[in-house]
Amino acid sequence: MPELPEVETIKNDLQKTLLGKKITEVCIHNPAVIKEPSAGSFKRGIEGATIKGVLRKAKVLIIELSNSRFLVCHLKMTGQFVYPGGNPKSRITFKLSGGESLDFNDQRLFAELRLLDDWRKFKFIQGLGPEPFELTLEQFRKMLVGKKTRIKPLLMDQAFISGIGNLYAAEILFRARINPGRHANALSEKEKELLFKETKSVLSEAIRYGGSSVDDYVRLSGERGRYAAHHKVYGKKGKPCPVCGFPIKRINLGGRGTYYCARCQK
Repeated sequence: MPELPEVETIKNDLQKTLLGKKITEVCIHNPAVIKEPSAGSFKRGIEGATIKGVLRKAKVLIIELSNSRFLVCHLKMTGQFVYPGGNPKSRITFKLSGGESLDFNDQRLFAELRLLDDWRKFKFIQGLGPEPFELTLEQFRKMLVGKKTRIKPLLMDQAFISGIGNLYAAEILFRARINPGRHANALSEKEKELLFKETKSVLSEAIRYGGSSVDDYVRLSGERGRYAAHHKVYGKKGKPCPVCGFPIKRINLGGRGTYYCARCQK
């Protein structure tokens, strides 16, 4: 699933490319991706509007329209925005002023599109924890007080901190030298500080490289993100740790595959 760096990259790409373009027609090829309102209302509510702005909250994209409505998209596993469009397998085609189009692709139909009057009232967004880049070290430390949860599932809990998923939790914990099975309340103050620092560092670096294309994620242009080449542990079971050479392990933790170095991460 695209995480914060991937969704931030798509947001930035949309801002650079599509601001000010008018959506002249919405062609719905498969309405399964539209969660609200009805497909007909969705189409009527978007056609004729201009793309005014693009926001991101956690892993959710929010496209602000000139008619005071918002196209809210949770990409889930396989959702993609691609411009210029033209894929005959796209789920929705947004035809734009100038004759080009924006495709919304979703091979497995997991994504969720909504047309809302106010994205702030969307229940999922209201339940999100703070954004990593909005936190201070002191706030982060306070958030960890009394948390008995294992640290990796806690980092992936969107109600605790938003935008981090399985991939980046693994990379952050490796760089912070923290075992993913440690309980959050057992971390030292120095470990909390390093975890905070590496959270921002890893996410920032991933954004600079356009995110990680390990599954279906692509940028708006259809290009793959380049950060996967910089992964230290994710997807590298059995390969040598880049620090100590010990084989990277893969275990199940909180129902998810977890990659780490048992020698470096204590």
